[in-house]
Amino acid sequence: MADHAPALRTELYPETEPYEAGMLALDGLHHMYWEACGNPSGKPVVFLHGGPGAGASPAHRRFFDPKHYRIIIFDQRGAGRSTPLGELRDNTTPHLIADMETLRQHLNIERWLVFGGSWGSTLAIAYAEAHSHRCAGLILRGIFLCRKSEIDWFLYDLKNLFPEAWHTFAGVIPERERSDLLKAYYKRLTNPDPAIHMPAARAWGRYEGSCSTLLPSPETVAYFGGDVVALGLARIEAHYFTHDIFLPINSLLDYVSRIRSIPGVIVQGRYDAVCPMVSADDLRRAWPEAEYIIVPDAGHSAWEPGICKQLVAACEKFKHL
Repeated sequence: MADHAPALRTELYPETEPYEAGMLALDGLHHMYWEACGNPSGKPVVFLHGGPGAGASPAHRRFFDPKHYRIIIFDQRGAGRSTPLGELRDNTTPHLIADMETLRQHLNIERWLVFGGSWGSTLAIAYAEAHSHRCAGLILRGIFLCRKSEIDWFLYDLKNLFPEAWHTFAGVIPERERSDLLKAYYKRLTNPDPAIHMPAARAWGRYEGSCSTLLPSPETVAYFGGDVVALGLARIEAHYFTHDIFLPINSLLDYVSRIRSIPGVIVQGRYDAVCPMVSADDLRRAWPEAEYIIVPDAGHSAWEPGICKQLVAACEKFKHL
């Protein structure tokens, strides 16, 4: 009888602590928090958080086998533990791509596996298209290509699925300004007065958190609505959305030929309301070599049980490539 390959692990790994961490000076303004966990001699993998602006958390280390991987996690400009929090000056996608290269060189890494979900998938694709020879593979979740249709869906059309959350989100803005919610929110989020920008940030964060899971998750809403996550997330998302993520229109799909030789896995929740799966489908059609996994009973969040299992399994597969 033929031997069968052992089943891939799908459960999160136990909590682990960094063996090294630091603040990397990027310029005269921005300092970027980074940490390394797991095996210092292991296969390098870099985790790209969502948002933009959401920041990373200790739980994100748990997707990766700490005995096999050298796990690199960092907070992008203006997010999480990076400083200044919520800073928009010199904060663009090309800056974030350059920051990844600065970090890679600082850590003396030749090539790394790139793992990103939601906005992290956007940044992962943009980085890989700019530095394909530095990518050992791509693991992408909840695909966001940051096209106008996707931004309009988030700001307006989510009302069709989450009307209660949308009315609360829009209700922060006076009715006369609701025809352009992005402009109205951006004006408030960039106001220097915390009494003005923090209520707007909390409302934006709670809105995104409310729509991120298939079933209601008060924990997710509370996390997104917390002051640090909400301020970084809301202010930087509005900044990037206002400026079309500082990349040419549709460039991520237009240049996908640059990444087609990189091993890739795309994990997408069927009922992802924040990043509807039409974007994952468009990416899959442009990049047919990638493995495409649709989770039939999941929304957007990486912590949806089915998505979480598929992400761990994808990391396990890359251990053998």
